[in-house]
Amino acid sequence: MSSINVMITGVGGGGVGEQILKCLRMSSLDYNIIGCDMDRNSMGLANVDKAYLAPAASHKDYMENIINICKANDVHVLFHGSEPEMRVLSKNRQILADNGIFVPFNPEKVIDICLDKYLTMNFLKDNGFEIPQYWEVKDEADLQKIDVFPIVLKPSVGGGGSVNTFIAQNTEELELFGKYLLKIYNQFLAQEYIGKIEDEYTVGILHGSTGEYINSIAVKKNILPGLSNKTRVANRTSKSDLGEILAISSGVSQGEIGRFPEVTEPCKKIAQKLGCTAALNIQCRVYNHKIYVFEINPRISGTSSLRAMVGYNEPDILIREKVLGEKTEVNFPYQSGYIARGLSEKFISYEFMKTL
Repeated sequence: MSSINVMITGVGGGGVGEQILKCLRMSSLDYNIIGCDMDRNSMGLANVDKAYLAPAASHKDYMENIINICKANDVHVLFHGSEPEMRVLSKNRQILADNGIFVPFNPEKVIDICLDKYLTMNFLKDNGFEIPQYWEVKDEADLQKIDVFPIVLKPSVGGGGSVNTFIAQNTEELELFGKYLLKIYNQFLAQEYIGKIEDEYTVGILHGSTGEYINSIAVKKNILPGLSNKTRVANRTSKSDLGEILAISSGVSQGEIGRFPEVTEPCKKIAQKLGCTAALNIQCRVYNHKIYVFEINPRISGTSSLRAMVGYNEPDILIREKVLGEKTEVNFPYQSGYIARGLSEKFISYEFMKTL
Protein backbone atom coordinates (compact mmCIF):
# COMPACT_ATOMS: atom_id res chain seq x y z
CA MET A 1 0.00 0.00 0.00
CA SER A 2 1.78 3.14 -1.23
CA SER A 3 -0.37 5.63 0.67
CA ILE A 4 -2.79 5.14 3.55
CA ASN A 5 -5.86 7.37 3.55
CA VAL A 6 -6.73 8.40 7.09
CA MET A 7 -9.60 10.62 8.18
CA ILE A 8 -9.63 12.51 11.47
CA THR A 9 -12.78 14.18 12.76
CA GLY A 10 -12.72 17.19 15.06
CA VAL A 11 -9.24 18.38 14.07
CA GLY A 12 -9.71 21.75 15.80
CA GLY A 13 -6.80 23.15 17.80
CA GLY A 14 -6.24 21.83 21.32
CA GLY A 15 -8.30 18.63 21.04
CA VAL A 16 -7.59 14.94 20.61
CA GLY A 17 -8.10 15.23 16.83
CA GLU A 18 -5.20 17.67 16.59
CA GLN A 19 -3.07 15.33 18.70
CA ILE A 20 -3.74 12.41 16.36
CA LEU A 21 -2.86 14.60 13.39
CA LYS A 22 0.48 15.49 15.00
CA CYS A 23 1.19 11.81 15.69
CA LEU A 24 0.58 10.75 12.10
CA ARG A 25 2.82 13.55 10.80
CA MET A 26 5.65 12.09 12.93
CA SER A 27 5.32 8.65 11.33
CA SER A 28 7.66 7.31 8.66
CA LEU A 29 4.63 6.03 6.75
CA ASP A 30 3.01 7.96 3.92
CA TYR A 31 -0.34 9.08 5.30
CA ASN A 32 -2.82 11.04 3.21
CA ILE A 33 -4.76 12.82 5.93
CA ILE A 34 -8.34 13.98 5.44
CA GLY A 35 -9.66 16.19 8.22
CA CYS A 36 -13.06 17.57 9.12
CA ASP A 37 -14.35 19.97 11.71
CA MET A 38 -17.57 21.89 12.38
CA ASP A 39 -15.68 25.20 12.57
CA ARG A 40 -14.19 26.67 9.37
CA ASN A 41 -11.72 28.63 11.54
CA SER A 42 -10.23 25.39 12.88
CA MET A 43 -6.43 25.41 12.68
CA GLY A 44 -6.44 21.69 12.05
CA LEU A 45 -8.25 22.12 8.73
CA ALA A 46 -5.27 24.09 7.45
CA ASN A 47 -2.84 21.33 8.43
CA VAL A 48 -4.43 18.31 6.69
CA ASP A 49 -4.06 17.21 3.08
CA LYS A 50 -7.77 17.63 2.35
CA ALA A 51 -10.25 19.50 4.53
CA TYR A 52 -14.01 19.32 4.98
CA LEU A 53 -16.64 20.98 7.11
CA ALA A 54 -18.93 18.56 8.92
CA PRO A 55 -21.96 19.00 11.16
CA ALA A 56 -21.91 18.42 14.92
CA ALA A 57 -22.09 14.83 16.10
CA SER A 58 -25.62 15.51 17.38
CA HIS A 59 -26.86 16.48 13.88
CA LYS A 60 -29.17 13.99 12.14
CA ASP A 61 -26.97 14.02 9.02
CA TYR A 62 -23.67 13.50 10.84
CA MET A 63 -23.15 9.81 10.03
CA GLU A 64 -24.23 10.18 6.40
CA ASN A 65 -21.82 13.09 6.01
CA ILE A 66 -18.90 11.16 7.52
CA ILE A 67 -19.57 8.06 5.41
CA ASN A 68 -19.79 10.15 2.24
CA ILE A 69 -16.44 11.85 2.96
CA CYS A 70 -14.83 8.48 3.65
CA LYS A 71 -16.19 6.98 0.41
CA ALA A 72 -15.13 9.99 -1.67
CA ASN A 73 -11.56 9.67 -0.40
CA ASP A 74 -11.27 5.86 -0.15
CA VAL A 75 -10.56 6.20 3.58
CA HIS A 76 -8.96 3.15 5.19
CA VAL A 77 -8.89 4.39 8.81
CA LEU A 78 -11.11 6.80 10.73
CA PHE A 79 -10.12 8.47 14.01
CA HIS A 80 -12.61 10.35 16.17
CA GLY A 81 -11.29 13.63 17.50
CA SER A 82 -13.91 14.32 20.16
CA GLU A 83 -15.96 12.35 22.69
CA PRO A 84 -19.39 13.28 21.24
CA GLU A 85 -18.20 11.89 17.89
CA MET A 86 -16.81 8.78 19.56
CA ARG A 87 -20.25 8.07 21.05
CA VAL A 88 -22.02 8.35 17.70
CA LEU A 89 -19.39 6.47 15.71
CA SER A 90 -19.29 3.70 18.32
CA LYS A 91 -23.05 3.19 18.06
CA ASN A 92 -22.63 2.95 14.28
CA ARG A 93 -19.48 0.80 14.23
CA GLN A 94 -21.09 -1.93 12.13
CA ILE A 95 -21.98 0.56 9.39
CA LEU A 96 -18.36 1.71 9.32
CA ALA A 97 -17.09 -1.88 9.20
CA ASP A 98 -19.51 -2.70 6.38
CA ASN A 99 -17.95 0.15 4.40
CA GLY A 100 -14.44 -1.18 4.98
CA ILE A 101 -13.46 1.58 7.40
CA PHE A 102 -11.28 0.63 10.38
CA VAL A 103 -11.94 2.67 13.52
CA PRO A 104 -9.64 1.91 16.49
CA PHE A 105 -12.45 1.44 19.00
CA ASN A 106 -12.60 -0.10 22.41
CA PRO A 107 -15.65 -2.33 22.91
CA GLU A 108 -18.91 -0.42 23.32
CA LYS A 109 -19.15 -1.67 26.92
CA VAL A 110 -15.80 -0.04 27.74
CA ILE A 111 -16.83 3.24 26.14
CA ASP A 112 -20.17 3.31 27.98
CA ILE A 113 -18.51 2.70 31.35
CA CYS A 114 -15.65 5.13 30.94
CA LEU A 115 -17.63 8.04 29.48
CA ASP A 116 -19.74 8.11 32.64
CA LYS A 117 -17.54 8.98 35.63
CA TYR A 118 -20.03 7.55 38.13
CA LEU A 119 -20.15 4.21 36.26
CA THR A 120 -16.35 4.29 36.11
CA MET A 121 -16.12 4.60 39.89
CA ASN A 122 -18.65 1.78 40.31
CA PHE A 123 -16.62 -0.47 38.00
CA LEU A 124 -13.37 0.22 39.85
CA LYS A 125 -15.01 -0.31 43.24
CA ASP A 126 -16.72 -3.55 42.17
CA ASN A 127 -13.41 -4.94 40.90
CA GLY A 128 -11.36 -4.10 43.98
CA PHE A 129 -9.29 -1.18 42.68
CA GLU A 130 -8.33 1.78 44.89
CA ILE A 131 -10.53 4.85 44.38
CA PRO A 132 -11.40 8.04 46.25
CA GLN A 133 -14.72 8.16 48.10
CA TYR A 134 -17.48 9.31 45.76
CA TRP A 135 -21.15 10.26 45.61
CA GLU A 136 -23.66 10.69 42.82
CA VAL A 137 -25.52 13.97 43.34
CA LYS A 138 -29.00 14.26 41.81
CA ASP A 139 -30.56 16.83 44.13
CA GLU A 140 -29.72 19.12 47.04
CA ALA A 141 -30.55 16.38 49.56
CA ASP A 142 -27.63 14.33 48.17
CA LEU A 143 -25.26 17.14 49.12
CA GLN A 144 -26.13 16.58 52.79
CA LYS A 145 -24.65 13.05 52.59
CA ILE A 146 -21.15 14.36 51.85
CA ASP A 147 -18.97 14.73 54.93
CA VAL A 148 -15.48 14.57 53.43
CA PHE A 149 -13.41 17.63 52.47
CA PRO A 150 -11.85 18.75 50.26
CA ILE A 151 -14.16 17.39 47.59
CA VAL A 152 -14.07 17.65 43.78
CA LEU A 153 -17.38 18.33 42.01
CA LYS A 154 -17.59 17.59 38.28
CA PRO A 155 -20.02 16.47 35.57
CA SER A 156 -20.58 12.70 35.42
CA VAL A 157 -20.75 12.85 31.62
CA GLY A 158 -18.74 15.24 29.45
CA GLY A 159 -16.76 17.97 31.11
CA GLY A 160 -13.67 17.56 28.95
CA GLY A 161 -10.79 19.80 29.95
CA SER A 162 -12.20 19.93 33.50
CA VAL A 163 -15.10 22.15 32.43
CA ASN A 164 -17.39 22.96 35.38
CA THR A 165 -15.08 21.24 37.85
CA PHE A 166 -14.77 22.73 41.33
CA ILE A 167 -12.93 22.11 44.60
CA ALA A 168 -15.07 22.55 47.72
CA GLN A 169 -13.23 22.76 51.05
CA ASN A 170 -16.22 23.17 53.38
CA THR A 171 -20.01 22.81 53.55
CA GLU A 172 -20.63 26.37 52.39
CA GLU A 173 -18.60 25.89 49.19
CA LEU A 174 -20.16 22.47 48.63
CA GLU A 175 -23.65 23.96 48.69
CA LEU A 176 -22.64 26.91 46.50
CA PHE A 177 -20.94 24.86 43.77
CA GLY A 178 -23.38 21.96 44.10
CA LYS A 179 -26.47 24.12 43.58
CA TYR A 180 -24.80 25.73 40.59
CA LEU A 181 -24.05 22.36 38.96
CA LEU A 182 -27.59 21.10 39.59
CA LYS A 183 -28.89 24.02 37.53
CA ILE A 184 -26.81 22.75 34.58
CA TYR A 185 -26.83 18.95 34.93
CA ASN A 186 -29.37 16.33 36.01
CA GLN A 187 -26.66 14.79 38.15
CA PHE A 188 -22.95 15.18 38.82
CA LEU A 189 -20.13 13.38 40.63
CA ALA A 190 -18.66 14.39 43.97
CA GLN A 191 -15.24 12.82 44.49
CA GLU A 192 -12.85 13.00 47.41
CA TYR A 193 -9.80 15.15 46.60
CA ILE A 194 -6.82 12.91 47.19
CA GLY A 195 -3.03 13.14 46.94
CA LYS A 196 -0.59 15.95 46.21
CA ILE A 197 -0.36 17.83 42.92
CA GLU A 198 3.13 16.48 42.24
CA ASP A 199 1.85 12.89 42.41
CA GLU A 200 -0.65 13.01 39.53
CA TYR A 201 -0.19 10.87 36.42
CA THR A 202 -1.85 10.31 33.09
CA VAL A 203 -1.27 6.70 32.05
CA GLY A 204 -1.61 5.18 28.58
CA ILE A 205 -2.30 1.47 28.13
CA LEU A 206 -2.33 0.19 24.54
CA HIS A 207 -3.98 -2.99 23.28
CA GLY A 208 -4.32 -4.35 19.76
CA SER A 209 -7.63 -4.85 17.96
CA THR A 210 -7.96 -8.43 19.20
CA GLY A 211 -7.23 -7.49 22.82
CA GLU A 212 -3.54 -8.34 23.07
CA TYR A 213 -1.48 -6.06 25.34
CA ILE A 214 1.15 -3.97 23.50
CA ASN A 215 2.70 -1.37 25.82
CA SER A 216 2.22 1.30 28.50
CA ILE A 217 3.50 4.80 29.21
CA ALA A 218 2.91 7.55 31.77
CA VAL A 219 3.31 11.29 32.19
CA LYS A 220 4.00 12.54 35.72
CA LYS A 221 2.11 15.76 35.36
CA ASN A 222 3.15 19.29 36.18
CA ILE A 223 -0.28 20.85 36.64
CA LEU A 224 0.65 24.30 37.97
CA PRO A 225 1.71 26.07 34.72
CA GLY A 226 -1.10 28.21 33.29
CA LEU A 227 -1.67 26.07 30.20
CA SER A 228 -2.01 22.90 32.29
CA ASN A 229 -4.01 24.31 35.19
CA LYS A 230 -7.78 24.67 35.47
CA THR A 231 -8.13 25.47 39.17
CA ARG A 232 -5.71 26.13 42.01
CA VAL A 233 -6.50 27.20 45.56
CA ALA A 234 -4.66 27.29 48.88
CA ASN A 235 -5.36 24.27 51.04
CA ARG A 236 -7.52 25.59 53.90
CA THR A 237 -8.41 22.18 55.31
CA SER A 238 -6.67 20.35 58.15
CA LYS A 239 -5.28 17.76 55.71
CA SER A 240 -1.67 18.90 55.41
CA ASP A 241 -0.75 15.64 53.66
CA LEU A 242 -2.47 17.03 50.54
CA GLY A 243 0.09 19.83 50.26
CA GLU A 244 -0.22 23.61 50.45
CA ILE A 245 -1.94 23.92 47.05
CA LEU A 246 -5.00 22.05 45.78
CA ALA A 247 -5.26 22.02 41.99
CA ILE A 248 -7.11 20.51 39.04
CA SER A 249 -5.49 19.87 35.66
CA SER A 250 -6.85 21.55 32.54
CA GLY A 251 -6.26 18.39 30.51
CA VAL A 252 -3.36 19.97 28.60
CA SER A 253 -0.72 17.82 30.25
CA GLN A 254 3.03 18.27 30.42
CA GLY A 255 5.75 16.84 32.61
CA GLU A 256 8.06 13.84 32.98
CA ILE A 257 7.38 11.03 30.53
CA GLY A 258 8.49 7.42 30.85
CA ARG A 259 7.56 3.91 32.01
CA PHE A 260 6.84 4.64 35.70
CA PRO A 261 6.05 0.96 36.48
CA GLU A 262 4.70 1.90 39.91
CA VAL A 263 1.65 3.37 38.14
CA THR A 264 1.58 1.61 34.77
CA GLU A 265 1.52 -1.89 36.25
CA PRO A 266 -1.66 -1.34 38.33
CA CYS A 267 -3.25 0.48 35.38
CA LYS A 268 -2.51 -2.49 33.09
CA LYS A 269 -4.70 -4.61 35.37
CA ILE A 270 -7.56 -2.12 35.02
CA ALA A 271 -7.30 -2.11 31.23
CA GLN A 272 -7.21 -5.90 31.17
CA LYS A 273 -10.27 -6.12 33.40
CA LEU A 274 -12.16 -3.71 31.16
CA GLY A 275 -11.29 -5.76 28.07
CA CYS A 276 -9.67 -3.06 25.94
CA THR A 277 -8.98 -3.39 22.21
CA ALA A 278 -7.40 0.03 21.52
CA ALA A 279 -5.91 2.93 23.47
CA LEU A 280 -6.97 3.67 27.05
CA ASN A 281 -5.99 6.65 29.18
CA ILE A 282 -6.16 6.56 32.99
CA GLN A 283 -5.95 9.58 35.32
CA CYS A 284 -4.66 8.83 38.80
CA ARG A 285 -2.69 10.01 41.80
CA VAL A 286 -0.29 8.17 44.09
CA TYR A 287 -1.31 8.50 47.74
CA ASN A 288 0.20 6.54 50.64
CA HIS A 289 2.03 4.36 48.10
CA LYS A 290 -1.22 3.34 46.39
CA ILE A 291 -2.70 4.27 43.01
CA TYR A 292 -6.06 6.04 43.22
CA VAL A 293 -7.82 6.31 39.86
CA PHE A 294 -10.28 9.18 39.45
CA GLU A 295 -11.04 9.08 35.71
CA ILE A 296 -10.62 6.84 32.64
CA ASN A 297 -10.78 7.99 29.01
CA PRO A 298 -11.52 5.11 26.57
CA ARG A 299 -9.64 6.71 23.70
CA ILE A 300 -6.34 8.09 22.47
CA SER A 301 -5.01 10.63 24.95
CA GLY A 302 -4.60 14.38 24.74
CA THR A 303 -0.91 13.61 25.41
CA SER A 304 -0.56 11.32 22.38
CA SER A 305 1.76 13.70 20.49
CA LEU A 306 4.02 13.89 23.56
CA ARG A 307 4.16 10.12 23.55
CA ALA A 308 4.90 10.02 19.83
CA MET A 309 7.84 12.37 20.40
CA VAL A 310 9.55 9.72 22.53
CA GLY A 311 8.77 6.85 20.13
CA TYR A 312 5.37 5.72 21.44
CA ASN A 313 3.07 6.61 18.54
CA GLU A 314 -0.34 5.10 19.34
CA PRO A 315 -2.29 5.99 16.14
CA ASP A 316 0.60 4.82 13.96
CA ILE A 317 0.93 1.53 15.89
CA LEU A 318 -2.80 0.80 15.63
CA ILE A 319 -2.76 1.37 11.86
CA ARG A 320 0.34 -0.76 11.34
CA GLU A 321 -1.21 -3.59 13.37
CA LYS A 322 -4.64 -3.65 11.72
CA VAL A 323 -4.17 -2.25 8.20
CA LEU A 324 -0.63 -3.40 7.39
CA GLY A 325 -0.63 -6.56 9.50
CA GLU A 326 2.64 -5.64 11.21
CA LYS A 327 3.57 -7.26 14.50
CA THR A 328 4.46 -4.76 17.22
CA GLU A 329 7.02 -5.76 19.84
CA VAL A 330 5.44 -6.02 23.29
CA ASN A 331 6.88 -3.36 25.62
CA PHE A 332 8.90 -1.90 22.74
CA PRO A 333 11.56 0.61 23.89
CA TYR A 334 11.01 4.37 23.90
CA GLN A 335 12.74 7.41 25.39
CA SER A 336 12.05 9.11 28.71
CA GLY A 337 12.52 12.70 29.81
CA TYR A 338 10.56 15.92 30.28
CA ILE A 339 8.22 17.48 27.75
CA ALA A 340 7.01 21.07 28.08
CA ARG A 341 4.10 22.55 26.14
CA GLY A 342 3.31 26.01 24.79
CA LEU A 343 1.16 27.68 22.16
CA SER A 344 1.55 27.84 18.39
CA GLU A 345 -0.17 30.03 15.83
CA LYS A 346 -1.11 29.64 12.19
CA PHE A 347 -2.36 32.18 9.65
CA ILE A 348 -5.43 30.94 7.74
CA SER A 349 -6.23 32.90 4.60
CA TYR A 350 -9.74 33.82 3.50
CA GLU A 351 -8.95 32.10 0.19
CA PHE A 352 -8.45 28.79 1.98
CA MET A 353 -11.63 29.21 4.02
CA LYS A 354 -13.64 29.82 0.85
CA THR A 355 -12.66 26.36 -0.40
CA LEU A 356 -14.42 24.63 2.49
